[in-house]
Amino acid sequence: MSLRPTGRLAAPLTCLATSLAVLLSTAVVSAQPAEAAAKRVRLGSASDVSRTTWSGPAYTMNGSGAVIPATMTKAIDAIRGGTGSLDVVVLAASAPTSGSQTPECDATMRLAGVNSCTTWTLGTRNDGNNSQANTDIRNAEFVYFAGGDQCKYADWKGTALQNSVKSVVAKGGGSGGGSAGHHINSAVVYDACEGSVTSDEALYDPYDPYITFTTGMFNWANYANTINDSHFQERDRMGRTMAFVARAIEDGLTTGGAAWGVGVNEGGSLFIDKNGQATAAGADTFVVLGDHRPERADPDRYLTYYDYKIWRLRPGATYDFRNRPTCGYYLRSIDTGVPDGNLYSGTPVTSC
Repeated sequence: MSLRPTGRLAAPLTCLATSLAVLLSTAVVSAQPAEAAAKRVRLGSASDVSRTTWSGPAYTMNGSGAVIPATMTKAIDAIRGGTGSLDVVVLAASAPTSGSQTPECDATMRLAGVNSCTTWTLGTRNDGNNSQANTDIRNAEFVYFAGGDQCKYADWKGTALQNSVKSVVAKGGGSGGGSAGHHINSAVVYDACEGSVTSDEALYDPYDPYITFTTGMFNWANYANTINDSHFQERDRMGRTMAFVARAIEDGLTTGGAAWGVGVNEGGSLFIDKNGQATAAGADTFVVLGDHRPERADPDRYLTYYDYKIWRLRPGATYDFRNRPTCGYYLRSIDTGVPDGNLYSGTPVTSC
């Protein structure tokens, strides 16, 4: 925050130098608000479940911040193998702006098979090394990243929290999230650390300064080479996801010369089981495959990319991320920054 002199600090030269120094010191201190302390709120049992084996992993990828009961229930049941109960941790980088302090845990505690749900609000990078938070995460069986700002989540890369979340999945638990929490769970994360980009901006310049990525945060089994996006149709984000896919391929952020964008609508969710089988719920999900280098992806130049393969998954539809399908998509292109019409629906190709 920049400090601008007040009228009092710009007083006539007759002011004593000592008084000026005191006023400046006071102003500087007041311009530096203290960081909020990490905050913990636990619902349900005060004691964690004691159990040696779990049946996951399982994931939920949500288009908006709220927990989706249908997919969260599937994840809970898959991880606990249909018996017993488990513990959930919700991670947030900022407190909710209205209503409950623990909206995700409120919804989760209404579901069968949940022993406890603990919300941690961690406002700084260093909070990712908070010992109690990491103990709670490691003792949990599911970690849910709340909506908010995915840049703050990406800033936890390299802290203890990153490995704690990985340990939950490794023991057969799960991970998920909504909106920003959806973004952070993909292999390539659009982190929005420089600002949020629109589809028009991204198609005009796929190297727009607002397009920044974090890699190496989480690399979940069967979910490689993915770039998640949220609030998909509601905010017309197909174009920017196409640009993200092109950039990831052009810059070598993914392997095999391909990248998959996964855009989920508000109220929608993907449940992904331990075999990589995804099932859509609540609202539509779009899988956007780029399987070759862009015809043109340069800084300050319109994007050109022909024949993206797009799967539209309506509620109940499935997509196999382990054995990714080679049919059932429709084709759309971007030519000098101009997208084909009707990006969100098309006639699926069946002879492939």
